[in-house]
Amino acid sequence: MLRAGVGHSVAPNPKIAAAEATVAALAAAGLSQATGALVFATTAYGAAFTMILRAVAAAAKTSEVAGCSSAGIIAYENEIEKGPALAVMVFGGSDLSAHRFFTPQLRGRGAEVAAEIANAVRPALAASNLLLIFPDSYNANSETLLPALARELPGVAIAGGGASEDGSAGETFQFCGDTVSNNAVSGMLLAGDFDLTISSALACTPIGPPHRVTGVRDNIILTLDERPAYEVFAAAAGPLAKDLRRALAFVFLAVPHDPARADFSRGSYLVRNIIGASEEHGVFAVAHTPKLGDLVAIVLRDAERSRADLKAMLEELQAASSAPPAFGLYFDCVSRGSGLYSLAGHDAAYIRQYLGEFPLAGFFTGFEVGPAGDATAALQYSGVLALVSPKRNG
Repeated sequence: MLRAGVGHSVAPNPKIAAAEATVAALAAAGLSQATGALVFATTAYGAAFTMILRAVAAAAKTSEVAGCSSAGIIAYENEIEKGPALAVMVFGGSDLSAHRFFTPQLRGRGAEVAAEIANAVRPALAASNLLLIFPDSYNANSETLLPALARELPGVAIAGGGASEDGSAGETFQFCGDTVSNNAVSGMLLAGDFDLTISSALACTPIGPPHRVTGVRDNIILTLDERPAYEVFAAAAGPLAKDLRRALAFVFLAVPHDPARADFSRGSYLVRNIIGASEEHGVFAVAHTPKLGDLVAIVLRDAERSRADLKAMLEELQAASSAPPAFGLYFDCVSRGSGLYSLAGHDAAYIRQYLGEFPLAGFFTGFEVGPAGDATAALQYSGVLALVSPKRNG
């Protein structure tokens, strides 16, 4: 049997908040003791993260505790993006085991960190596995870490998100046991015999047709379709181009999962930030290294497009399932939430509307880890939903 429950608290006292959230999570799961616990806590508790982890471990009666700092937390239908807030999810039941891990010194060590994570969790792998990872968003090189992790652990599903903060700390924190650190990756392997679905929704959709990269130097795109790249960017951005800083917050570059197919339909591309643009030089720079001849697209982030993509994802999940899952984890980009929709609790409310009531926890991420075609990749401006259900017979 799979058991899970979620509790949250906004109590200013961190010890009280941790105990309150954990007791509520245990009660919701029908457990007196947990197999493992996940903790997501906002930056307002920063000085007391260690105290929080010890309080959660004591209340849940488990040392298998992991999580990270966050700009906001998600618990059932609640999305709390300001002030002190923490969410606790507990696990139990004979069909699920939980194994925490922690790897320090993340910066510049993607392949080495992947090997260390794999060595830590490999002995605990079972018939079904979900590897949850929470890297430091400021020090992770996901384009190295995630492919290396997939090679080390073939067939293991991976999801999670980059630890975040509210801008007041300038660093993020990773939790494991009662260890709190930055420049690290923490996480948990959930292993057992269960069904797993991982899906993602994106807040951005293409504006106009794809464009071919006809001039590029490193991460600077010089020309698209033999036109100055800035000219293409400005035409797509429209009135936003008059305010470059604002344009860069809403207009991005789309890169197909499979360069050979150059597909820009829903769920077929990654979004990467345009990190600078020069009208004078006719170029723009991206957080990606395109190649000559690649097809790319300009995409726009807005609430209507984001809502439509979320609903499409949930409709697919609803059609494929006859009952709510045992529990779910939602990793939502910090650029979504109330800042995008102008109201709190948007995505969590839609998840509940389409899939029913079930234990749901998560946090607002620096980047999201989820499916990109047949691979796992760092996503941006996305919501990644991992659903765990009892194994279906046959």
